[in-house]
Parts: sequence; structure tokens; C-alpha cells
Amino acid sequence: MMTILKRQSMPKQPPDKRRHNFEEVALGYSEEQALREASRCLQCKKAPCINACPVEIDIAGFINLINEKDYIGAARKIKEKNSLPAICGRVCPQEELCEKACVAGKKGEPIAIGRLERFAADYERNTGQVEMPEISKATGRKVAVVGSGPAGLTLASDLIKKGRSVTIFEALHKPGGVLTYGIPEFRLPKAIVGAEIDYVKKLGVKIKTDVVIGKLYTVDELLSDFDAVFIGSGAGLPHFMGIEGENLNGVYSANEFLTRVNLMKGYLFPEYATPIKRGKRVAVVGGGNVAMDSARSALRLGAQHVYCVYRRSRVEMPARDEEIENAKDEGIDFRLLTNPIRIIGDEKNWVKEIECIKMELGEPDESGRRRPIPIKGSEFRIDVDVVVIAIGQGANPLISSTTPDLEINKWGYIIADEETGKTNKERLYAGGDIVTGAATVISAMGAGRKSAIAIDKFLSVFLFILAHHLLLSLKYVP
Repeated sequence: MMTILKRQSMPKQPPDKRRHNFEEVALGYSEEQALREASRCLQCKKAPCINACPVEIDIAGFINLINEKDYIGAARKIKEKNSLPAICGRVCPQEELCEKACVAGKKGEPIAIGRLERFAADYERNTGQVEMPEISKATGRKVAVVGSGPAGLTLASDLIKKGRSVTIFEALHKPGGVLTYGIPEFRLPKAIVGAEIDYVKKLGVKIKTDVVIGKLYTVDELLSDFDAVFIGSGAGLPHFMGIEGENLNGVYSANEFLTRVNLMKGYLFPEYATPIKRGKRVAVVGGGNVAMDSARSALRLGAQHVYCVYRRSRVEMPARDEEIENAKDEGIDFRLLTNPIRIIGDEKNWVKEIECIKMELGEPDESGRRRPIPIKGSEFRIDVDVVVIAIGQGANPLISSTTPDLEINKWGYIIADEETGKTNKERLYAGGDIVTGAATVISAMGAGRKSAIAIDKFLSVFLFILAHHLLLSLKYVP
């Protein structure tokens, strides 16, 4: 009788060590672990995991190549559909997508698809065997991309392979979008992001940084210079609670806090000229992945005590289970069924306390989660000197306000076709968080892939019509 191997656990830095450094927590599979995990794959003929992947990677195919010890072949198989495999192997919520659909998971544990993806990508990069794919002959058609996050990078790499000329315009001084400014080093090293962006550049994609669309150029100006434009600018407008004290010194949006830490290296001040308040007692408000990233970053900045204040229970927390468990192991103090009602400052307007109220759960609301209800008379205070608000982000109005005929919904997100990314404006497409609201890296990549297919099809038709008119004009020249 064949022994069914258990799912291989991921080696990690021990909590008492990693809570004091910004180095990567998850250390990756060894070759032996990868081979053991790959051997668990059932190699389904109609692999449901592929359909569950937003970019439709041939999962069974690349795992089979790992089984055959063809690690470079596995990496290249992944890259047929995904130009950012080392990133996805680290931050994609596989447990809700491909692994959730895994047949092996019906009676046991699903295959660790993401960890195997990371292994193959890291092996290719670490052995220096990254190879450029075949690029189609240049067609002369130009595409502009607004934003160098996962949606923009995916669309750009897909289109450049089709012979389209692609230029990405990035507002910040380094490309990567949320991959660079939002996800901490200990979860996604900047060297990994940089290496995969370099791969996209080597494909031929041009990336122009420090270019704010809506300020330096408008969308309409891009449309006058390019054959098609894709907006993948993300959802970068921070949300606040609207409570007393949010304007005190020491209160950050998670967006600003993580940008200062991740992109601008605020934790290395004064070596880098971006200061950040190193709180001793920090409250992070929220229960998503961004809240976990903020809380764990605050800990690494030297905080003695970090609270995660969330108004619902552990069951309703939207963060990945893995990230919540990592935060718990590192000593984050979870204050669940708790909601801030005001932030209190000292005589110099610096945060000194956060006042909260205890909550209980009622009936489900429109999100499907049980609605939190305040418990009268349960107010209490926590001594803190920094508060980070991590309750979500909205659509930055800069692009929509400078593109008045662009259709947006009541929340300010761009209205675009789900399958193509097409907006109401001719030759203008959009995808990722600027359309859906804050979501996952892989869902943004899936949107970029769909728009790339639609834009390529549009440009092919455009070229055909152009050639047809040219032939007609030549035919009737007297």
C-alpha cells in the first residue's frame, strides 16, 4: 500500500528571532522538501486548480517538472502565464484559490502549490538561469500603462511578448506599486520584487518613474500619443474612521506607515531621510493583511507592545490565517470585538491613549459577516503612543477628476467590463484595485491578463482595418 506523504511544512525564522529583524520569515523549501511535496500531486487530467488560478498557470505541468527534477523547466512553464512567480509564490492567497480546488485536499491536505511555485522561481533566479522567452516581431502599436503594480506589470509583460510597445508610468520613485510600498520586507523582500521587475524590463517594457498621471499628463494626453491605455493605478486613498483625535501626531494611515517603512526605509533613519515615529506601545486598527503587516512592522521597529484592535471576532478577520498565526507567534496582542471611539492626545498633541468600546456580533450585514454592535457602558482605554489605521483604502480621485468623461461608480472606482477591462472611453482599459476596490495581488494580475488579451485583439483588428484602407487607397490611385 502506497504511503501518502504529509504536506511539507514551511521552514521559518523562529518567532523570538524574527520579531527583531526585517528579514524574510518564510525560508522556502529545500530541494528534498520540494520533491516530497511535488510527489503528492495527483496529476489530475482535468486539474481544477488551473481553473481556480486567475492567471491559469499549468499547475499540474510545472509540478510534474519538479517531480522530474527539471526545476528550470518548471519555472519556465509557470512563466508562460505568470511573469511574477517568486512574488506570487510568497503573497498569493493560494488557500482560497488553487489549493482550495485541489483534489488532494478533499480527503487530506491540498498540495502546497504556492510554495512549489516559489521554489521553482527561486531556483531559476538563484542559479542565474533566467532565460528570455520568444518575443513576437514589433507591430508598431504602442500601449501606455498607468501604474507599475501587479496588474500593470502583468499586462505589460503579456503585451510585449505579442510585439506591442509598452510604456509604464509610475507615480513613485520605484516601480512595483503595492509590491514595493505596501508589503513588508519580511514577507516579500524588495530584492525579489526588483528581480522580477528587471525581468519585465528585459522583455522590453519601458518604465518611467516619478510620473503622476492626472498631474504631469492626463489620460486623454496619453490616448493622443498611444494606441491604447490601461489604468492599473490601484486603490491608494486611505480610509479613516472619522473619530476624534485622528489628526494627532503619531496617528498614521496604514498606507503612509507602510510606505515610510517599506519604500522609503524609514526604519533606517537617519541613514535614510524618511523619519517614522518608533512607538513603544502601538495600536493597529483593522483585521486584514494590511493590519497584520502594520502590526508586525511596528514590532520590528522596536515597539514593546503592539495591539491589533478589531471590531469583530477571529472568525471574521479577513487576513490570511498564516499571517494571523505569524503575528500571534511574534507576540501581537489581539483585542477582538473591540472598536476605537476616540484617540486622546497629550498637551503637545501627541497620542497618549486610545479609547475603545467592546462589541458583540449581531446578524450578518451586506458583507456576509455578522454586524458588530457596541456594548453600552463597556468603554475602556489603552495607553499607546502610535495608532495605525488599517481599515481599507479607496480610489484616489486624481485620474477620474482629470478625466471627466470617464465613468466611475459611487465609490469612485472606474467602471470596466469584467472580462476585458474596457471602459466607456474608446481605447481605454482598466483593471485591478482601481476597478474592484482593494483585493489581492493575483486578482489584479488576472485583470491585467484579461485586459492584455482584449487590447491585443483590438490592436490586431485596428491593424487589419488600417492595412485594408491602405490597400484600397493604393488600388484606386490614378
